[in-house]
Amino acid sequence: MILFAALLAAAPEFQSTIVLDAIVTQFTGKQVGELGGARAPVDTRLKLASCAAPQLEWRSEAKDAVLVRCMAPGWRVYVPVNAAPQPKPVAAPAAARVAPAVKAEPVIRRGDPVTVEAGASGFSITREGVAMNDAAPGARLLVKVDDKKQPIQAVAIEQGRARLPGFGE
Repeated sequence: MILFAALLAAAPEFQSTIVLDAIVTQFTGKQVGELGGARAPVDTRLKLASCAAPQLEWRSEAKDAVLVRCMAPGWRVYVPVNAAPQPKPVAAPAAARVAPAVKAEPVIRRGDPVTVEAGASGFSITREGVAMNDAAPGARLLVKVDDKKQPIQAVAIEQGRARLPGFGE
């Protein structure tokens, strides 16, 4: 009996798949099984190391899967999404094809101090860090919040402010 208790105490903590389902639902804005939501719950057989701050982003512009990743301890999971059929692109008039794209000016520059925000109904948190690259509003950037850990990914809001992907979008 003592050996069994010792084994349980030494067993590593695993990431809750229920929590992963909840953050994917929050990220997509749709429930599991709905159009635009995850096709199915995250497989409960997964034994992922516990992650304090999972990061979410769309796998591609098609929004057919959500990439859930943890920088430390270093894992990633793709969650398929019931994507709406994408309309076929319509050819733009010749004049529209010639015009160069206007690039937005960065509001955050490499080395700038950045406040990273995350929150939902009932809670919000912030963390101070340093920008690792330039970013225009709505663009992603890396923010170093701890010298001993990998940078986290954030979305630029305005000068000195960014938010974690999936929160407040």
